[in-house]
Amino acid sequence: MDANHRDQFIRLWEKYFPGAELPITFYYTDEAPSADLVKPPVEHRCIFADLVKVRTGQSLCFDAQALGCFGGKRYLGFDDTLMPNFEYFLSCGIPGKLEGERYKKTPALVKAGLAKMAKFDAPGKFIVFKRWDELTEADEPDVVVFFARPDVLSGLFTLANFDVADPNGVFTPFAAGCGSIVQYPYREQASDSSRAVLGLFDVSARPFIPEDMLSFAVPRNKFERMIDNMAESFLITPSWAKIRKRIA
Repeated sequence: MDANHRDQFIRLWEKYFPGAELPITFYYTDEAPSADLVKPPVEHRCIFADLVKVRTGQSLCFDAQALGCFGGKRYLGFDDTLMPNFEYFLSCGIPGKLEGERYKKTPALVKAGLAKMAKFDAPGKFIVFKRWDELTEADEPDVVVFFARPDVLSGLFTLANFDVADPNGVFTPFAAGCGSIVQYPYREQASDSSRAVLGLFDVSARPFIPEDMLSFAVPRNKFERMIDNMAESFLITPSWAKIRKRIA
């Protein structure tokens, strides 16, 4: 991506969201990794445990073998296989055989939800995660992902809705945490009116996230408009100045 565009956002971010955490990005590729390739885990591992490193500046690359969670493989598009009795696993379980997560009331609801989900195939052999300031001119991110507290989220939410008439410029699908930051915002790129995704309500992923943070994932085409709109939006008003001071 253009280095000037990268640096422009960093300057604007520090001006209007002083001290707030920079976002991370991801993109799919078939090329040799331009980041550290994550080794296959020896046991179940949530991808958010690794993304903590990306948030602090380490670039990471995953292939199908590097993902230690069947849900992560599915939501990142590397495998569409479901574990046996998944509809019971996500709901009530099977007494004496399988503990249920109880995220849905009945197995039938799980099946109905799965039927509404379109198949997603990873468009590359690898998925690369980099923090925004670590991007090079060779990188072309698909999605920008913020890990943010309420005041920052309020700014991102309002900015995402700034240039659209539809009140739903941001939406919140029921999904695994990785689905809310990867699959759903990635799909939005193809829309004529792409939306941002508010996420990380997944109880299973929450232990890897600070208690007062959620995610805000934006497809790149929408994010570029958000950058262009910053200097003429509410961010220059006295109302935001009060919030900006509190963020700082």
